Amino acid sequence: MSLFGLGRNQRTFRPKKSAPSGSKGAQLKKHIDATLGSGNLREAVRLPPGEDLNEWLAVNTVDFFNQVNLLYGTLTEFCTPENCPTMTAGPKWADGVQIKKPIEVSAPKYVEYLMDWIETQLDDESIFPQKLGAPFPPNFKDVVKTIFKRLFRVYAHIYHSHFQKIVSLKEEAHLNTCFKHFILFTCEFGLIDKKELAPLQELIESIIVPY
Repeated sequence: MSLFGLGRNQRTFRPKKSAPSGSKGAQLKKHIDATLGSGNLREAVRLPPGEDLNEWLAVNTVDFFNQVNLLYGTLTEFCTPENCPTMTAGPKWADGVQIKKPIEVSAPKYVEYLMDWIETQLDDESIFPQKLGAPFPPNFKDVVKTIFKRLFRVYAHIYHSHFQKIVSLKEEAHLNTCFKHFILFTCEFGLIDKKELAPLQELIESIIVPY
């Protein structure tokens, strides 16, 4: 099964989100695609000259959400409550809104909660504005940092609990490239605290040294 094929259980797979259509959304998405096509991931993560940082963070956040969504969507038939009773990185879930006190849930339920929460942020136009010239909120980078911290936990779970399945599907090169892109972007803009990266520290050091 290709990594781009869907497992039989499609419950946690979501339709691809489109990039924000703000002042530069479409152009920035084209820039990302072009620089990624060059194969230079370090260059691909850098803020293009003269562009707005919040616009760049917004478009890339949607892109990384889609990437992780696609990667995890291929594993839903293997990542079950029976196979993965707890989440590898951060076993308890709380979003501070609907679930204020952290609760223990299985890995697939955790990812479902996590993706629902991120999707709610992406769909909230007061956080991710869609209209031309609409302002970003003052705490926008903090929201992005929380999204990236939680997306990292999905990567950590895939590597710790499902990497052999990825290898058997012959898709480890694609997973590694997606993760390297994610980590380089995270490092470029300081989006995840070092202690949060501990579950995959050795892998990350092999990616970012020298950075």
